[in-house]
Amino acid sequence: MVPQALATALAEAGRRMDARNWVPGSSGNLSARIDGERIAITRSGVHKGRLSEADIIAVDYAGQALAEGQKPSAETLLHCQLYRLFPPVGAVLHGHSVAATVLSQRGAITFSDYELVKAFGFASHELDVVLPVYPNDQDMARLAAFIEPLLERDPPIGYVIAGHGVYAWGTSVEHAYWRLEALEFLLQCELERRKLP
Repeated sequence: MVPQALATALAEAGRRMDARNWVPGSSGNLSARIDGERIAITRSGVHKGRLSEADIIAVDYAGQALAEGQKPSAETLLHCQLYRLFPPVGAVLHGHSVAATVLSQRGAITFSDYELVKAFGFASHELDVVLPVYPNDQDMARLAAFIEPLLERDPPIGYVIAGHGVYAWGTSVEHAYWRLEALEFLLQCELERRKLP
């Protein structure tokens, strides 16, 4: 059910994220839009650095697996939400880096005067860009319902779940990876900046 090219791209993204220590254990989840009714997403409980094509499964936009016996990631609804709200989104990547996890414990994160904010389409570095932090919740339907009006009101460059990890998206798997890489760089810079006297 999942096109081979998408499964291959997601598996490769998982290996790249693992090499950067962004998906320890079986954490994180990766997805891509198949069409207007289905997405491809990593199944639950697999290590993202060792994904096979069989670890990428198809779900509908309600987050239900399309093949019997398959279990998608626990956070599938958060992925589905982004595809439903933003038609240009072609892929969503979620990781658990140290920088995102630690910084998110202090609330919203603001990137000020960083050149790399231009990776998100801003014309200049001379601005403050807020990366929202949403409270963690093990009830994904409730968390998605909380996040949705905030996403609709002011679409962010990505977001972080507090004490958890970062969500990034793009028009393709590769574009989403570039945006995740830019976010992770900014998060790491901000973590280091806060250590300065």
